Amino acid sequence: MAEDFARAVEDGLKLGKRIYMGKDRAVQPPKPLPLMERSMHFYLPSAPMVYAVISDPRIVDNPDIPSYQPHVHGRLDPPALIPLQMNGVNLDVDCYGDSAFVQVSGMWRVHCVMRSRSCDCRIAVPMGDEGSILGVEIDLPTKSYSTELIGVEESKGIQNIARPEDGQFLKPHIFTLTIPKIDGGTYISMKLHWSQKLSYNDGKFTLTVPFNFPEFVTPAIRQIPKKERIQLNVNSGIASGILYQAVSHPFQESKRNGGHIGLLYEANVMTWSHTDLSFSYGVSSGNIFGGALLQSPSLYDIDQRDMFCICLFPGSQQGKKVFRKEVIFVVDISSSMRGRSLESTKNAINTALSKLSPEDSFNIIAFSDETFLYCTSMVLASEESIEKASEWMSKEHSEGNGTNMLIPLQKAVEMLSSTPGSIPMVFLVTDGTVEDERKICEWMDKRMKNGGSLCPRIHTLGIGKFCNHHFLRMLAMLSRGEYGAACDLDTIDSQMQKLFSKGLSTVLANITIDAFDDHEQIEVYSSCIPDLSSESPLTICGRCQGSFPDTLKAKGILGDLSHVIIDLKIEKAMNISLDKISARQQIDLLTAQAWFSENKQLEEKVAKLSLRTCNISEYTRMILLEKGKIERDTDTTEARKVPKKGDACKLLDSAEPKKILLQILTVGFGDLLATAENICPGSEEEILPEVAEMLNKATSNCCGRLCRHCCCLCCIRCCSKMSNQCSILLTQLCGAVACVGCSQLCALCCPQEG
Repeated sequence: MAEDFARAVEDGLKLGKRIYMGKDRAVQPPKPLPLMERSMHFYLPSAPMVYAVISDPRIVDNPDIPSYQPHVHGRLDPPALIPLQMNGVNLDVDCYGDSAFVQVSGMWRVHCVMRSRSCDCRIAVPMGDEGSILGVEIDLPTKSYSTELIGVEESKGIQNIARPEDGQFLKPHIFTLTIPKIDGGTYISMKLHWSQKLSYNDGKFTLTVPFNFPEFVTPAIRQIPKKERIQLNVNSGIASGILYQAVSHPFQESKRNGGHIGLLYEANVMTWSHTDLSFSYGVSSGNIFGGALLQSPSLYDIDQRDMFCICLFPGSQQGKKVFRKEVIFVVDISSSMRGRSLESTKNAINTALSKLSPEDSFNIIAFSDETFLYCTSMVLASEESIEKASEWMSKEHSEGNGTNMLIPLQKAVEMLSSTPGSIPMVFLVTDGTVEDERKICEWMDKRMKNGGSLCPRIHTLGIGKFCNHHFLRMLAMLSRGEYGAACDLDTIDSQMQKLFSKGLSTVLANITIDAFDDHEQIEVYSSCIPDLSSESPLTICGRCQGSFPDTLKAKGILGDLSHVIIDLKIEKAMNISLDKISARQQIDLLTAQAWFSENKQLEEKVAKLSLRTCNISEYTRMILLEKGKIERDTDTTEARKVPKKGDACKLLDSAEPKKILLQILTVGFGDLLATAENICPGSEEEILPEVAEMLNKATSNCCGRLCRHCCCLCCIRCCSKMSNQCSILLTQLCGAVACVGCSQLCALCCPQEG
C-alpha cells in the first residue's frame, strides 16, 4: 500500500507541472526526483498532508487563472495524488510524563482543480513513536466532517461502507482518510488529533513530532502570508524541575512552574518547517526513584473510583552491577517467515548476542511443525560460541508448513528452570497464529504461580497482521515480560532491537507494591507488574475504591540479587488527566485479558473506555460523519440552502449527519487460515473483511466441487489481481457456462419440452 501511495504521489507531482500559477511565483513548480535519487520514502508524508485524488487529468488546472491545457485522453487508474498547498499551520503539543497529545490545525486549498469540477481529497497523518489516531475534524464552506467511534453492534446498521483506501493505516504510523467531492479552489480547514510516546534514553525524554513539510506544499503566490505556530506544554509528572537540552525550533519560554513548562514559537515564514519538532528534557537521578499521582474521576466517567498512576525511573546505572542473563531465542521458521522476515530476525539476534557478557549464557530454538535446538544445554556467550551460533542460524533448516509453538516454549522454560543467580529470559518471535494459544497462556500462568523467585520472562514480538498480537501481549504480561510488534516489514529490525535492548537491560525485577497486597479495593490494569529496564521508565495504572493508602513502597530485586525498598511520594495530579494518559495502556491490557478469559464484561468495559477517550479498540469502529450546512437569514428563522447575493446570513449544521463506516483499523485476533497457508507478512492483498466473509460463505461448498486444489482465499486473491478487461471476459464466460448448465437442467427436468 505504501509503495502504491508513493507512486501515486509521484504521478501527482508530474500532473502538477501542468498548472500555471502566474508570473509571481514564490516557489518553483514541483519536480519529481531524478531516477537515481528516487525513493519510496521521499514521497511518503513526513508531516500532515492533504492530497487531491485525480482520476480524470482533464480537471487539473488553476482555479483562479484558467489556462489552456492540452487535451488528455483516458483516466488514471490508480488515481494520482497531487499534494495540496498549505496556507497556515498551528501545532499544539501537551506532554505528560512519557505521553504526548498532539493537535495540528491547518488550512489547505484545492489549488489544482478547476472551479467547475470537484475531486476527493485524501488526508495523511504521520505520527510519532507508538502513535494512536484520536480524531479528525474538517470544515468546508458547505459541509463539515468528523470522525467518531461507535460500538460494533451499532456499526452493523450502517449501510455506507468506505473502501479500504478511504480510511486506513498506510503504515503503522501513517493514518489516511478520504473526504469526498470537494470543489476546486475550496479552502479546507482541518484539525488532526493523535497521541504518541516520548522516547527515553540515559535519563532523558525526547519528543519527536513529524513536522517536515516538502517545498511543494508552500503556496506558489508570494503575496499569500504564511505563518506557523508551535505551542509546547510539558508536565513532567512526579519529576521536579525540567532541564530541557535540545530543541528543533527557536522557542521562547512562556511559562515555568516547577515541573511545568510552556514554550512558544511563531513566525512569518517564506517556506514551511523543514524539520520535525524535537524536544528533550532530563529527569536523571543516581538511584532508582519514583512516585504516585492520584486523581478523582470526572463527572462524565462511568467508573467513579479514584485513579492512580505510579511511575518508576531507572536512574543512572553507571558502575552498578547488572543481572547475569540466561537467554533463549525461540524463533518461528515456518514457510511464512522465509525471506525478509527471517533474515531481519537473524540479524537482530546476532546483534543481541554481541551485547551479552562472557558470563552470560544463551541458546537458540527454531520451530515450525518441528523443533530444532542449537545446543541441548545453555552455552556461554563467548566469541567462538556466538560465531558458531551465527553459522547455525545461516544454515537452511527444513521449513515446515505448520506452527507448533507450545513444545519449543516448554523446552525453553525447562532449560531455564535451574538458573540461580541470574534472570532467565525467552525471546519469542513469530508471524503466525496457533489454535492452542489460550492453553499456552494457562500453562504459563500456572508456571509463574508455582515457580521460584525469578521465573523465566517471556518477551514476545509479533510480525505482520496474521499473528494474534493480543495473545503475545498476554503471554508477556503473565511472565513479567515485554511485548513488541512489527506490523510493517520495514520496522522488524528496529522493533526487535528495541525489544532485545529493553529485555536485556533489566535493573529491577520482581517488583511489588506493598499496598496492592493488603488492599482488596485496588485494581491494577496489568495482572503482573513487569520488570524495570534502564531503557524506559515503568508506569503502573489502576483504580481504587475508597481511600488510597497514605504511603507506598515499591520492592524488588537488584542486579546483585539484593532486595531494595523504594519510597514512593504520593501527589495529587494537577493540570493533568490520568484517565487520558492511561487510556491507551488500559485498553491494550484489558483487551488481552478479555481475549484470554473470554469475558464479555471486560469487552464492554474496553468498548466504553474506547468511546469515552476516542482511542480505537477491537470492540469499536470508526465512522466518518458528514454534516451539511444550511443558510439562515439573521433577521428571520427561514432556512434555505442557497442564499441570495448580498444577504446577511450564517451557516448552521443540518440536523441528521450522514454516516460512513470505515474499515477495521485494529490488528484483530490473528488469522489461522493465513497461518495455515503460510502467507508471508506484507505479501497479502487487502480484502474487505465483510466481503471476504461473504465470499467464503458463498463459495465454501462450490470450491471443493470445482477444484480440489483451490480454496476460496486463492480465488479472492486471484480475482483481486485481475484487470478490468479480464474480469469482464471472465464474467461473460461464467454467464455462458451458466446458460449451458441451465439448458441442460431444463432438458433433464422437462424432456418432453425438448
